Amino acid sequence: QVQLVETGGGEVQAGGSLRLSCAASGSTYAMGWFRQAPGKEREFVGSMTWSEETTLLANPVKDRFTISADNAKSMMSLDMNSLKPEDTGVYYCNAGPWLPQATRPGNYWGQGTQVTVSS
Repeated sequence: QVQLVETGGGEVQAGGSLRLSCAASGSTYAMGWFRQAPGKEREFVGSMTWSEETTLLANPVKDRFTISADNAKSMMSLDMNSLKPEDTGVYYCNAGPWLPQATRPGNYWGQGTQVTVSS
């Protein structure tokens, strides 16, 4: 029903920037990002709603990351600035009929894209 494809992952030095994008093939109410480092639990990054254009960012990234939507392209972007080694992980696009939150992700997932921040 819904297919999510992430792009933009890569390797950057600490302090650098990277933009991740997620294209949704089906209609969704809201989308978000989670990340997971090897051996670590999945961590909420941020989310947004399409209809109300509201955004939510987790505390560790709220001053450095920005989440945005391109409604015409059904695409969500995550602009990551001042990247830190702790930001390293696989970033997963997430979507569903509710606003993704730390304890309640949406019910659709992308395959993920690797982000590596070198110190």
